[in-house]
Amino acid sequence: MASLLHRLGRAAFRHRRAVLAGWLVVLAAAVACVAGFGGTTNDDFTIPGSESQTAMDALRTELPSAAGTSAQIVFVAPEGHEITEPSYARAVSATMAQAGKAPQVTHVSDPMTAGLVSRDRTTALGQVRYDVTKAQLAADSLTVLERSTRPAEDAGLTVDVGGSAYGSDKSTGHSKEAMGLLFALVVLTVTFGSLFAAGMPLLTAVTGVAVTLLGLQALTGVLTVSGTAPSLASMLGLAVGIDYALFIVSRHRSQLASGMEAEESAAAATATAGGAVVFAGLTVVIALCGLAVVRIPFLTVMGLSGAAAVLIAVAVALTLLPALMGFAGDRLRPRPGSRTARRERAAHDDGRSRRPNLGERWGRLAIRRPLLTLSAVLLALLAVAVPARDLHLALLDNGSAPADSTERRTYDIVSKEFGPGFNGPLLILADTSRTADPRQATAALAEDLEAMDGVATVGAPQLVDHGDAAVVQVVPRTGPADERTRELVEHIRDRSADWQRAPGTRVRVTGSTAVGIDVSDRLADSLVPFALVVVGLSLLLLLLLFRSLVVPLKAGLGFLLSVAATFGAVVAVFQRGLLADMLGVARTGPVVSILPILVMAVLFGLAMDYEVFMVSRMREAYVHGAGPRDAILAGSRHASRVVTGAALIMFAVFASFVPGSSSMLKPIAFALAFGVLVDAFVVRMTLVPAVLALVGRAAWWLPTWLARLLPEVDIEGERLRTAGAGTPDAGTAREEVPAGAPDERTLPPGVHGG
Repeated sequence: MASLLHRLGRAAFRHRRAVLAGWLVVLAAAVACVAGFGGTTNDDFTIPGSESQTAMDALRTELPSAAGTSAQIVFVAPEGHEITEPSYARAVSATMAQAGKAPQVTHVSDPMTAGLVSRDRTTALGQVRYDVTKAQLAADSLTVLERSTRPAEDAGLTVDVGGSAYGSDKSTGHSKEAMGLLFALVVLTVTFGSLFAAGMPLLTAVTGVAVTLLGLQALTGVLTVSGTAPSLASMLGLAVGIDYALFIVSRHRSQLASGMEAEESAAAATATAGGAVVFAGLTVVIALCGLAVVRIPFLTVMGLSGAAAVLIAVAVALTLLPALMGFAGDRLRPRPGSRTARRERAAHDDGRSRRPNLGERWGRLAIRRPLLTLSAVLLALLAVAVPARDLHLALLDNGSAPADSTERRTYDIVSKEFGPGFNGPLLILADTSRTADPRQATAALAEDLEAMDGVATVGAPQLVDHGDAAVVQVVPRTGPADERTRELVEHIRDRSADWQRAPGTRVRVTGSTAVGIDVSDRLADSLVPFALVVVGLSLLLLLLLFRSLVVPLKAGLGFLLSVAATFGAVVAVFQRGLLADMLGVARTGPVVSILPILVMAVLFGLAMDYEVFMVSRMREAYVHGAGPRDAILAGSRHASRVVTGAALIMFAVFASFVPGSSSMLKPIAFALAFGVLVDAFVVRMTLVPAVLALVGRAAWWLPTWLARLLPEVDIEGERLRTAGAGTPDAGTAREEVPAGAPDERTLPPGVHGG
């Protein structure tokens, strides 16, 4: 692989104008596709094959008004007055009549005739039905509905509009991306000691994100793309795009400082650091594509969107970045005698003739008493992970919207005055085609449902046109995300067998609340198998890369510790309210269902990034004759600055998405930001050196029979070094092995090679 990447980097450097023109053409084509095919995003959750989704699909065919989305209009009388006073009652009825004329509205329920008035007669609840889903609403439908409230407002009533038609809140503006980029520029400038060099990773990352977002926007006219997918793709694209370019440019600058020619250095950096970028990128892509096995379209689209962003970031780093290096030429070379030049050259020496840098000092501290370090890290991570036992998953509703939004005010008033169940009623689809008297069977079903614990009210059965099926609305006593609502759904489903035996009624539970429960259940059931697949994949890939048994096992366990600590922090903030006000958390409660599996997929790839860049430097030093402890220090010395910069940039990009983001994206961004910090600084830079120091030479051992089975992966460019290319002293004889050190050719099987 290194040889192929070496040729690719050299070709991009030499033909830089053609490469730049090619990427500009890609951008132009993406813009043209957006203009020709672009549509709107769709945030509807579906779960093919589930009972709730099957019933919902049947309703959309047989009774569209029951399967469509809905809105709520809440009327509150002034203090000291009742909503039933004649003047207010007329204003409410006039408003509902006006709402019935809004676009796409099929039915309205006047609370003055339907009896939806609170016990203290201060509040009335009007209901508006659509025969389309939330995603199919026209752009002005809700705006016109809000304007229809004028008669009630003119009469002195307080009016709010909400309901499932509004969905969750959206992210606000693009200031979050700008904040992340600004912080990244500062970190890159400190890392490189050059504003010119710092701008290169930002330019390539922004290019990759632009191509990704334009591509996703173009696909919205052809495929169903969720509104969260572009935000996730932008967040991932910026983070990995900057990091991948940082790894390659850092290697390039080190080689330039050691006297290598610019063209050869660009090719060598693409071959060595670029190889690690390919491996790291593929791990993220595979993990994100693995989300498709959960069989939830919303999550599949998010995973594929994120994977596309990472793939494009890798492609940009391996082609556009070497081309930009060609345009920059020797301007990226540190000035001779400068502090930056001395620091960059130090990446190629053995570290014995100079003061250790901060990374090496941290490594020495970690391995001075490795057992103590290991124990302290384990105790700290497990303590942070303790709250994860109480992780409660659910799909978010308008109760998580900003407190000042109309949908949140509507949600809170309805919960207080009518009961939380009115914010998420259940729909019971009853097939009565095999009963002797469908009307009597449906009436008996409604009576049984009303007698159940946890049921607040049951609406009058609504028969479909052919008379062989009916829809019954059940309002629980608890809210959509409450565990007791889940128990009620399970209880109704358990009773369905009794109703099917006598009087022969087949019952299925559906509605947005039931769909959300089924989505959460499938995600929860998929979490452990997905974790096993992800960890198993990491073991296989790292076994192939490092030809070691200890390194993969340690990496997998470290990843699980990072994830557990991350989930514990999420529970502490978003369920228990720790720092909730500071982070702008609108309401504590269940965590969005997709968070655990999505965060595991992303963090897995990022954890393997840092594992590769840290441990590959350690293995390289060991293969070339360093002792186990010296190899650990060499890896800490050479990789710590780049890994630290990369982790801080990742953290900044993810953290910048926490304020102002939607209630769905906010906890995901927080989890990724926290997880990156923990994995990079606590696990990879502290736990990993301690474990490797404890096991010594056994860390690089591989059974002979397994070594023969595994193919050689030349990710470190050993074949290039053997050929005399890709090294600072290209063309000179290979450095002699120090006396007393093991020669690479005599190392045990599984240690030699690349």
